[in-house]
Amino acid sequence: MSAILTLVANREATSLTPQDITLASTLAAGGETTILSPGEAVDIACAPLTPAQIDAIRLALTDRAVDVLYGPSENRRRKILVADMDSTIVANETLDDIAAHAERIRPGIGEEVAAVTRRSMNGEIDFQTSLRNRVAFLRDLPASLLEDAWKDVKINPGARTLVQTMKAHGAATALVSGGFTWFTARVGAACGFAENHANILNVAGDTLEGTVGEPILGPDAKLQHLIRIAATAGAPLSAALTIGDGANDLPMLRAAGLGIGFHAKPVVRREIVNRIEHGTLRTALFAQGYRASELVEG
Repeated sequence: MSAILTLVANREATSLTPQDITLASTLAAGGETTILSPGEAVDIACAPLTPAQIDAIRLALTDRAVDVLYGPSENRRRKILVADMDSTIVANETLDDIAAHAERIRPGIGEEVAAVTRRSMNGEIDFQTSLRNRVAFLRDLPASLLEDAWKDVKINPGARTLVQTMKAHGAATALVSGGFTWFTARVGAACGFAENHANILNVAGDTLEGTVGEPILGPDAKLQHLIRIAATAGAPLSAALTIGDGANDLPMLRAAGLGIGFHAKPVVRREIVNRIEHGTLRTALFAQGYRASELVEG
């Protein structure tokens, strides 16, 4: 069979059962199954499936906290990883966190910034414009807010494992964010990304200027970084894994051989077939056929 359906259970909520596997296999007219992680992840060989068929399998398992991923059976292990940062590699929206800490200085700024972020990530407003507008709220605030926000940053479960496992198997890795280099440099180092790219938040002395360096790294720039990294690695875009949650990730998610929406916004869920909706970033490794014994824990 030329395709693989992968089921991955959220280990904190449930365990993958024989009944889950049988149900999915029946709906996919599947064949041989391969256990990747007992009670957590399994591959099911199948013929090519349509997005509607994949969604039907996902719907059938929706109460089981089981993610459903799908792809060709050949060349599953990707040679490139390009990941978004905010709400993907980390649990935070770092710009929102800066604004939240600024509440003690300018009451109301936190929700004002967060509201624009929500609209931007769901594709309701242009990313570049929204970023400029959100950063403008920070004008003349102390740069120490960056350190305050950094203390709140939580790296998502499985992030280090995803990066370290793919690096150990020769993949090029990059953190590419519409956020700020101030954070991507730290998060990239903590996870082990080979490179990181983001926007520059302008600071004058100890004060935020309320502006961002141009040109802004937005959705098109994320895609261009993916194309550049693939060219440098001498690999086609089909050999890439990209992962993100918002509208500004869509171009790179569409272009990669395996684009995964991670606990994604509705605009991403409507378009991207492969999604992690229940589990951690480990799921992206099982989607490539890695067994639990092969994972490099971060």
